[in-house]
Amino acid sequence: MATTTAIRPRALVRASGGPRYAAALAVDALGTGLLRPFLLLYGTAVLGLSAPVTGAAMTAGIVVGLGCTPVVGRWLDRGARSAVVAASMLVRVLGVALLLAAPAGHVPLFAAAALFLGVGNQAWPAAHAALVATVSRGRERDTALAGARALRNAGLGVGALLATACMAGGAGALRGLAAVTALAYLAAVALAWSVRVHADAAAAAPAERREAEPAPRMRALLAANVVYVFCLNVPEVALPLVLTTQLHASAVWPGAVFVANTVLVVTLQVPVTAALSRFPRRSVLAASGVLLAASYLGFLAAVPLGGGRAVPAVAAVSVLCTLGEIVYAGSATALVTALAPAPVLGRALARFQLSTGFGLAVSPAVITALAPHGPAALWGGLAAATLVSAAAVAREKDGGRSRAGLGGAGRKVAG
Repeated sequence: MATTTAIRPRALVRASGGPRYAAALAVDALGTGLLRPFLLLYGTAVLGLSAPVTGAAMTAGIVVGLGCTPVVGRWLDRGARSAVVAASMLVRVLGVALLLAAPAGHVPLFAAAALFLGVGNQAWPAAHAALVATVSRGRERDTALAGARALRNAGLGVGALLATACMAGGAGALRGLAAVTALAYLAAVALAWSVRVHADAAAAAPAERREAEPAPRMRALLAANVVYVFCLNVPEVALPLVLTTQLHASAVWPGAVFVANTVLVVTLQVPVTAALSRFPRRSVLAASGVLLAASYLGFLAAVPLGGGRAVPAVAAVSVLCTLGEIVYAGSATALVTALAPAPVLGRALARFQLSTGFGLAVSPAVITALAPHGPAALWGGLAAATLVSAAAVAREKDGGRSRAGLGGAGRKVAG
C-alpha cells in the first residue's frame, strides 16, 4: 500500500517529465485556451461561414482525430514518446496556420484546419500519458498525471480569459489571437522535442512480441468511460442549458459555475489524487461513478425547488459533481497505465482515448436531447447510466495490477 505523503513540487515536476516538458504543457495549454472556445466564432465571425457549416467542420475534425488514435497507439508501442507529443502539437500549428491562410467564405481550408486541430487534440492525451508512464511509476505516476491535468486546466482558463479580453477587437483581434496561438504551439513543440524521451527495450518490443502480448481486460472500463466522461460536459453544456432555459437564471450563474469548476480542478486535482493513492485504482474509479451519480441526483432534487432556491442549489451541487470529476480524472488514466503491459501501453491508451473522445463527442447531443423532457429524463438518466457503469468497473477483474504503487511502463532515455 502506498503512503499518502505529499510529493514535493520538484519531485512532481521530475515525475511529470522534467521542467522543459512541464513548460511545454503550460504553453500548449495556454495556446489551446486561447483558441479552442472560440473556434466556432472564428469560423462565423472572421470567415463568414454559417454556424451549421462551421459546426460540421469541427465535428468532422474530431471524428477524423479519433480515427487516428490507433496509429498513435502503434507509434507509441514502437517506443516513441516525446516525438509523439511534439507531433501532436505540431499538427495543431499547421491547423492554426490554415486558419490564418483561409480567406473569407473558404470552407475547405477551415475544414482542413479543424481536421489538423482535431487530430492534434485527440493524439495528445495518449502520447502524454505514455510519456509520463515512461519516466515515473506507481503513486508518483498517478500524481504526475493529475498534476499535468491541473496545469492544463489552469492554462486553458488563463488562455480563455485572455481570449475573452480580446473579443472586443472584432475579426482583426481574432486573427491576432490565432497567430499568438500558433506561436505558443510552436514553442511547445520545441520544448517537448528537446526532452528526448523514448521507451526502453521492454516497451519498444519487436512487432511480433507486441502482437502476441495479450491486451488487458478493459472492455467494461472502456464502455463505462464513455458514460463517465459526460461529467466533463456537465459544467459546459448541461448546467448552462438548465440554468438559462429552465430556471431562467442570469448568465452570470453558468459563468460562475464554470470558473468554480476550473478553480477546484486546478487546486484539488493533485492533493485528492495523492490522498486516494492508498486505495486500489479500480475501487477509486468506481467510487467516482457513485459520486457523480449522487451529484446528478442532487441536480434532480434541486431543479424543482423553484423560487430563488433552485439556482443556488444547483450551483452548490455542482461542487459535488466537480469532486466526482476530479476523482474520475485522477484514477481512470492511471488505471489504464497500470493494467497495460509495457509492449501494448500505446494501444491501450489509444483505445482509452477513443472511448473518451467518443463520449465527449456524443454527450452534448445526448444532454440537449434529454433536457427538454424534464429533470427526471436528464439527471435521472445520467445517474442510472453512471451507476451501471460504476458497477461494471468494480466487477471487472484485473488480477490486482491496478493497485496504487504497482507497475511501471519503462524509463527515460535521453538522446
